[in-house]
Amino acid sequence: MKTAAENGMQAVANTGGKRVLIVGGGTAGWLTAAFLARTVGCGADADSVRVTLVESKEIGIIGVGEGTFPSIRGTLAAIGIDEGRFIRECDATFKQGIKFTDWVRPPGAPGNDHYFHPFSLPSQRPGGPELLPYWLQGAAAPGAGFAAAATMQKRVADAAHAPKRPNDADFLGPLNYAYHFDAGKFAALLSTHAQSLGVQHVQATVERVELDAQGAIGAVHTREAGTLTADLYIDCTGFRAALIGEALGTPFRNINDVLFVDRALAMQVPYERADAPIPSYTISTAHEAGWTWDIGLHKRRGIGYVYSSRHTDDTRAEQVLRQYIGPAGDALNPRQLKLNVGYRELHWVKNCAAVGLSGGFLEPLESSGIGLIETAAYLVSYLFPHSGDMAPVAKVYNDMMKARYERIVDFVKMHYCLTQRTDSQFWIDNTDPASVPDSLRDKLSMWRNRPPHRMDFVVDVEMYPPSSWQYVLYGMEFPTKQYANALTLPRFDEARKEFQMIDQMSRRAVADLPTHRALVDHFIRQGEKKTGT
Repeated sequence: MKTAAENGMQAVANTGGKRVLIVGGGTAGWLTAAFLARTVGCGADADSVRVTLVESKEIGIIGVGEGTFPSIRGTLAAIGIDEGRFIRECDATFKQGIKFTDWVRPPGAPGNDHYFHPFSLPSQRPGGPELLPYWLQGAAAPGAGFAAAATMQKRVADAAHAPKRPNDADFLGPLNYAYHFDAGKFAALLSTHAQSLGVQHVQATVERVELDAQGAIGAVHTREAGTLTADLYIDCTGFRAALIGEALGTPFRNINDVLFVDRALAMQVPYERADAPIPSYTISTAHEAGWTWDIGLHKRRGIGYVYSSRHTDDTRAEQVLRQYIGPAGDALNPRQLKLNVGYRELHWVKNCAAVGLSGGFLEPLESSGIGLIETAAYLVSYLFPHSGDMAPVAKVYNDMMKARYERIVDFVKMHYCLTQRTDSQFWIDNTDPASVPDSLRDKLSMWRNRPPHRMDFVVDVEMYPPSSWQYVLYGMEFPTKQYANALTLPRFDEARKEFQMIDQMSRRAVADLPTHRALVDHFIRQGEKKTGT
């Protein structure tokens, strides 16, 4: 009888077909494995791709990211996980966007204390006017932020209602959405699912990576399973970057001169009562040297403080976190994480591709972490070098991943550099022009005289659509003095009526959609009926 390690070794050592070895598990490793299995196959015959994942029991999951972007729905559908199973097994809830509190001005200052980044696009009927230019000209109700004026989502989310109804099909609903979930349970679900698709699993600790005569990865030596070899190696070893970084020496570009936060303290906080409302958005609250995330799962809240070690110390950071949480956190101890913020300009070198933290990390403000894993897994799968010629694939992969990181850096920095806060050095430093990338400065220069337009963005390398930039830009109260007259904006009355209609429809949507907790409970009960529990 062969052990699991011996079975895994046999799969990797098989000389038939294209052999892939994913080093490291977690969301990055198992999502990539599942995507490969569904897109390029994972059979036992000589012509099939063989996918093996090796991970150590001794290495835990970083698990900071409990939030996602709407792209995750397409990813789950593509790899074959139904929505109900995902929600039940990962303690998942629905996410309709992000509420940013105290980002524009400090607490207690006159003016709005928050803005909302919804996932739904601004309303636009076929043939109807684009609403943003008219919102800038005052066609909406006085004081209505762009998100509240142009979508139904803010009112629905503020009421703690869900983006869909119980009978809506998987991954579909009247409003756009993503999820919050337990990162550890998500990795476990992906592991079970990927193995059901034919991915081989080897539990072993990697001790050494060997290079071949050409400087590529030649073998991975493990403590329990011996030597593992493959044609393509995928590095999912997290911040360690055992293959792409330690073995191949691929440079890492630190961007702490642009994005300052480099530490996080995290807690898992129980609800005060079992039927407490669950916010259907991430709550991001700005503080003196960073910001807290507050994520509502089915049975608990995930709360953490992301901060800059150059602008505060760990003791003060814990005080800020505990002040935010209140008495519910008194008996809890935070988990501290050191964040290596930046990315590699080369994500695929010779026969090794980086996916996840081994390729880079950008702070979790807009849930880019899992979105970048999705992109990388998608590219590895659809660009797969069946012929064995990896150079052209590596070039496309590197160009696409680098461009995506650069654009996310601009998007995240925009949240900081537009603040009006001067109450701490952290916020003052974030508005220093020297900390703003040239590419973002150019965008902001254009947008002072016209709003962002889809022509400003290259869709294939953007994680965030133009509407996301618009919601954040004007949530941060950016001034745009657009060139506008009766010739350029001829449909003012029509736009004003559209804003009024959106307001009416959003009230109706709150009445029609269930509460967020009720919808999550529906999925839980649905699973209990299936299992008879």
